[in-house]
Amino acid sequence: MTAGPAEANRVVETAIKDVERYWTAEYPRLSGGKAFQPVRGGYHPYTRTSPPPACGREPAQYQPNAFYCPDGDFIAWDSQVLVPELLSDFGPLLVGVVIAHEYGHAVQNRLGLSRQPTIVLEQQADCFAGAWVGNVESGASTAFGTVTPQQLDTTLAGLLQLRDQPGTAAQEPQAHGNAFDRIRAFQDGVDRGPRTCAAYRTNNLPVTEVPFGTQQEAATGGDLPSFQDTVTVLDESLESYWSRTYPEVDPGQSWKALPVRPFDPASPPACQGRVQPDPGAAETAFYCVSGDYAAFDAVRLGPALYQRIGDNAVGTLLGGLFAQAVQVRRGQPTTGRAGQLEIDCLTGSWTNSLLAGSAADDIRLSPGDLDEAVAALLAFNRTEDTGGVSGFDRIAAYRTGVLQGLPGCS
Repeated sequence: MTAGPAEANRVVETAIKDVERYWTAEYPRLSGGKAFQPVRGGYHPYTRTSPPPACGREPAQYQPNAFYCPDGDFIAWDSQVLVPELLSDFGPLLVGVVIAHEYGHAVQNRLGLSRQPTIVLEQQADCFAGAWVGNVESGASTAFGTVTPQQLDTTLAGLLQLRDQPGTAAQEPQAHGNAFDRIRAFQDGVDRGPRTCAAYRTNNLPVTEVPFGTQQEAATGGDLPSFQDTVTVLDESLESYWSRTYPEVDPGQSWKALPVRPFDPASPPACQGRVQPDPGAAETAFYCVSGDYAAFDAVRLGPALYQRIGDNAVGTLLGGLFAQAVQVRRGQPTTGRAGQLEIDCLTGSWTNSLLAGSAADDIRLSPGDLDEAVAALLAFNRTEDTGGVSGFDRIAAYRTGVLQGLPGCS
């Protein structure tokens, strides 16, 4: 069941008051002591039959959206479809994040930061929204209470739904960012606060959103032709990557080829000492310590990842299996917080090698692949099974590997 407009509006109104509480305290620290001024044009829920006010030259028309209007200095939101669906599917914290994002644009306007490319403004607003969540997480909000790791993960899942479509160019006038970049900006705000957000500029923002390179890539969505092709190509890529780089993490040692065994779950291979790359994968994927091989369910799990998320969801699974082998072979932990986050970072470091396509690989990342990895990490993660390591934490570790490569991992 979907929440109704009245319930959705109550959550929005609560969020507005709490976001204003936050900026009343924080804004003077960014403005050189100037007091925060709430939006002057009011707050406007709208529906199909009662559209929002006109915004400058933009006519009043219904869109399933939420927006800040600088000309009228007001915030409006779709109370008929968008907000009720977000509330029902992802909970009140995501609704708060949407409102905090729009209020972030009002803050930009007040700080004189609005004359930047759209992609910078949108991710800066994501960051400001994350800074509000970090404040709520600290216990400062009586309205939203305690933020649990599960709530953060659910909010990230909602941000996945609000990303640009794969193939959008960062230079497009309405580009907001792919999920990988938007979640990075949001996590910046949560972890580092609003001063980091206010410093966003074109020259310091790591944007990974790119358009499709060819018509064929656009037609396929960037996915390899089949699940079997995906396994073959990505297995070869991982072997190539670790053959080149393993001596960097285990000096004096060379990489020994890792057999990958797809299996039917009705007859999984016997193994003593199984290690799962993702606790949520249960018995469907594991690195066998005694046999020194990787195995995964190629009947249900693998094809489902390929069909429901995309080829790099399979890559994230395989990358985690190889990272498990790396950890075991060099005598490092595979469990607990440190072990899990290192595995995710090592998986990201392989992804880093594919960002531009290295000379040693015949493949490169396509638009949407980083979002597929994020979706896979969230789909697999079960915080209670990872010693308290949330999907929020795991995505941050994966991103470190993606953006910094192997040197970024411990």
